[in-house]
Amino acid sequence: MDELTSAFVNESRDQLVAMEDGLLTLEQNPDDKDNLNAIFRAAHTIKGGSGVIECRYIESFTHKVENVLDRLRNGEITATGELASVMLACCDHMGDLLEVLVAGRAEPPADLKAKGDALTTELSTRYMNEAVAQPAKDGVPVEQVDDVVASGGGAVTTEAWHISLRFGQNVLRQGMDPLSFLRFLAGQGEIVSMETIPDAMPAAAAMDPESCYLGFEIRFQTRGKKADIERVFEFCRDDCTLNILPPRSKVSEYVALIESLPEDNLRLGEILVRCGALTQAELDQGLGLQGEIARRIADETSESGEPAPPKGPPIGEILVEQKSIQKEVVEAAAQKQATVTEKRAVEARTIRVQADKLDQLIDLVGELVIAGASASLLAQKSAKTDLIESTSVLSRLVENIRDSALQLRMVQIGETFHRFNRVVRDVSKELGKEIELVINGAETELDKTVVEKIGDPLMHLVRNSLDHGIEPAAVRVAQGKPACGRVTLNARHDSGNVVIEISDDGGGLNKEKITAKALERGVIQPGQTLSDAEIVNLIFEPGFSTVEKVSNLSGRGVGMDVVRRNILALRGTVDVASVEGQGATFTIRLPLTLAIIDGFLTAVDKASYVIPLDMVVECIELDADSADRTYINLRGEVLPFVRLREWFEVTGDPPTRENVVVVQCAGRKAGIVVDQLLGEFQTVIKPLGSLFRNMRGIGGSTILGSGEVALILDVQALVNRCVKREEQAAHAGNATRRHEMSLLADHA
Repeated sequence: MDELTSAFVNESRDQLVAMEDGLLTLEQNPDDKDNLNAIFRAAHTIKGGSGVIECRYIESFTHKVENVLDRLRNGEITATGELASVMLACCDHMGDLLEVLVAGRAEPPADLKAKGDALTTELSTRYMNEAVAQPAKDGVPVEQVDDVVASGGGAVTTEAWHISLRFGQNVLRQGMDPLSFLRFLAGQGEIVSMETIPDAMPAAAAMDPESCYLGFEIRFQTRGKKADIERVFEFCRDDCTLNILPPRSKVSEYVALIESLPEDNLRLGEILVRCGALTQAELDQGLGLQGEIARRIADETSESGEPAPPKGPPIGEILVEQKSIQKEVVEAAAQKQATVTEKRAVEARTIRVQADKLDQLIDLVGELVIAGASASLLAQKSAKTDLIESTSVLSRLVENIRDSALQLRMVQIGETFHRFNRVVRDVSKELGKEIELVINGAETELDKTVVEKIGDPLMHLVRNSLDHGIEPAAVRVAQGKPACGRVTLNARHDSGNVVIEISDDGGGLNKEKITAKALERGVIQPGQTLSDAEIVNLIFEPGFSTVEKVSNLSGRGVGMDVVRRNILALRGTVDVASVEGQGATFTIRLPLTLAIIDGFLTAVDKASYVIPLDMVVECIELDADSADRTYINLRGEVLPFVRLREWFEVTGDPPTRENVVVVQCAGRKAGIVVDQLLGEFQTVIKPLGSLFRNMRGIGGSTILGSGEVALILDVQALVNRCVKREEQAAHAGNATRRHEMSLLADHA
């Protein structure tokens, strides 16, 4: 795939996302003209790009979609839920066609072509039936005159048709001469004025002599109909953008035309003149009046000693006061200017970079971090002050480079979240439920690699909430709940991690049914006592399902164990909490990045261990009288801890002084007992081999400046171990006390 095709594919995928979001919004707000124009522009951009790379099967299908959207935009058809469904199906098909292009195939396969033909037929039969033309009054169609009367006279005063024409770049390659169409148009009436628009013309060095870069704004008088003008450009209709406004068109139609102008560098006056909303003479008169007012204000302010304003009132206000144009048209043109300015400013700050280049940069930065640590270690051993200072500056610069490089791969999770709008819409219709999606924390950033890999687990959890969690509307109403259920996606940062929550206000998890299924499958043994949290987390066991009827969405016992396995592969965790009758919440904790972190280096005997610095709260000395306990009193708070010597079965006697690193994860505190505290350390995360993949308490490895390997601790697993051990001890203590009380009662 060449560079041009690759750029088209990437751009088209972005446009399809925007188009899908717009169609989902269309169902909720069918009268939003800005949204309609945005949907049309997305389809038009894809069609134009496919023509440039000469991909005919994408171009022809998208052209049919564009025609329907054009009728929708012009008010010829009405936005309905059925139309949105068809258009969403067209978006899916266009995405499939893009994959065909990526695969390098000249034509789509037979099944995909049949699907496209069926969609094309549906578009043509249901939404492209032509309206019956009515007799004209003085060259203006009856329906247009009626619209002007019905709008209370809200029309632009002009007795000529306005034609906005942009020829496509390939029109010359198709053997057509743009000037011949203009000559033929002149034979059908009178061209009152015509302005050539060369804005799309590149620099001479980049110009292609076989490409057409011209557009035209034409004022045309004729007693014919709109269809007669369209027939002039019939043979090049697929290779040009044509907008035709009849005499005395409504203000809203001029507003739509201004918004659809492709040029980016138009001043307000030029926009209004080119779209035929006012004449050049009216513009010149307004500019002259603006200059006169500016001079008068300057004279008045100079007498008072105040600084003079740089110019008079805005030209739009003057034109409205002169009654040369309606206020709505001026506001639309001003809005276009603001939009164009903002868009160009954003584009000037944005550049597309291939993901593999970023990955290569991160790898090199990681090696630089390791080399910098090695240089710092050698400088410390040399005890040369100037060398130590030099390596200190180098380390600081390397740290800044590391942070900047990692920031390049940080993306907002909102793009992933917004994809589920379509999922919720389709699944709710399939299940016959009323469900809304609420998104919070869409601006939360995390590593692009993590975002890409978390999509599938999130998809399964959302579909699980839609199918299992939310009850049918009748059941919800009977329980006193709103008929419309709610699924919430929430993301936030917490202790160097990203926390993603998927919650619903449905029926929650049935703990009795889960326990019965676990006993049936042998997951737990009869008489085994589990906490509520342990019971609901049984749903992550392989093949576990409490659904009695298998559906297209769930019930086969496949998925939740895969969700947990995929999240664990990202060094993350997933838990579920549920309140029966009120809903369930799945909580996913993920690291911000999978590449480089700030670590806290510790040692046990001769081995080194790294604790993520974001999770470290403080460090304290372990009391000598805590040798036989697994907890300490931390300022009135019971702090459970784990000894790494015992956890990793390190032989030998512990040192006289041991240290406790207090860590916090998921709102819970615990201590990690180590022999030595070695300070902060920039940690380049290296994956563990398959031999150590299932080792508990280890999340990865890194290379020290000395060349030795240090293990990165899985703080979440260690904290869970400490908390669970204390809960079991407390439960055993309570059971012992109950037994003693029972014996005392029997003796009495």
